[in-house]
Amino acid sequence: MKYFRKLVGEKCFLSPVSLDDVERYTEWVNDLEIGQFVLFSSTVFDVGKERAALQQLMNESVIFAIIEKDTNKAIGNCGLHLVNNVHRHAQFGIFIGEKTYWNQGIGSEATALILDYGFNIMNLNNISLEVVAYNKRGVKCYEKVGFQYVGKRRKYNYMAGDYHDVLIYDILAEDFVSPYVKKTFEYSTSEEAGRSKITII
Repeated sequence: MKYFRKLVGEKCFLSPVSLDDVERYTEWVNDLEIGQFVLFSSTVFDVGKERAALQQLMNESVIFAIIEKDTNKAIGNCGLHLVNNVHRHAQFGIFIGEKTYWNQGIGSEATALILDYGFNIMNLNNISLEVVAYNKRGVKCYEKVGFQYVGKRRKYNYMAGDYHDVLIYDILAEDFVSPYVKKTFEYSTSEEAGRSKITII
């Protein structure tokens, strides 16, 4: 499978989503162990329904596949949704579908990369997220990257016979340190500045 390196980290890179991966996505969204964290559990997806859902996300949101660098394998996706260009805010979402890559720091790296894109390419100011309270791994990832706790929706989701709070986090552009975009642009700018010093006679 051919993927395209839009934003690059040490362990993964972000690429446009390929609909050729639709069967893999269908497997992920039907896995209850994954679905409990991203609230897919109540929906039954076949390949056609998942293809339509992916196409809708690609049309309405800024979405990337997360590609593990060593294997060049799609392992999940992340996106910025409900983008508001007037007020410069969006909502963030992510999941790692390949469970063998959980707890390896790839989620936090992919999160940092897409925040970099949101703040330094899309010029957003506020990126927020909602996470179900029992998703301890997700909370740890978001706090590691710099998201700050804002509040919670009490007893907001009903799963497996119990109500669960949903936690709200956000991060501002001024609180974020670019891991990739600014270094890339600084390199390009310094190269151009060097060329501009050359005098042609």
